[in-house]
Amino acid sequence: QARFGLAPSRSALVFGVVSRLSHQKGLDLLLACLPDLLAAGAQLALIGLGDADLQAAFSAAEAANPGRVGVKLGYDEAAAHLLQAGSDAILVPSRFEPCGLTQLCALRYGAIPVVSRVGGLADTVIDANAAALHAGVATGVQFAPVTADGLRGAIARTAALWKQPQAWSVMQAKAMQADVGWAEPGRAYAATYRAALADRRPTASLAR
Repeated sequence: QARFGLAPSRSALVFGVVSRLSHQKGLDLLLACLPDLLAAGAQLALIGLGDADLQAAFSAAEAANPGRVGVKLGYDEAAAHLLQAGSDAILVPSRFEPCGLTQLCALRYGAIPVVSRVGGLADTVIDANAAALHAGVATGVQFAPVTADGLRGAIARTAALWKQPQAWSVMQAKAMQADVGWAEPGRAYAATYRAALADRRPTASLAR
């Protein structure tokens, strides 16, 4: 909060964004939802660089909402790690995302990832639906379709979960325990290649 000029408050839900500012990343959707986010008493800390119109819009939002919106334009590795570690939730509303690293960093820091249900985001975050919460396996919040209304609903769900400290703590712990390493995928890839090699048959020219 101090680093991004936000009002010091333990009760404010802090949403963070570490992203390239672009249409692909869905940051225009966040701008559309920002009034709802602030109306819920939450704060926004953002670091990134990209399209000039989005940079200008987020800078204007910061100026219009002092102490509630903090924006740092540019790339700063140390500040990005601080934002991930200090935020309660990380917003990743991408329109498409083959994999994505932001949500993986968020999981490790226990910052609940709020992600669109696309690509690698859907593959790496377990949505906090009723069944997942009951089973204690939820690690974040997914939303679809990738629209302003979809993101607005996800922000509302996240704010509601924030008001349930026990459920939130369980979700944070599960997120930090998520296995996002390459050990299992690596074994699966190796097995696939071994199977492909075993199925090869020599061609006629090779047989000669």
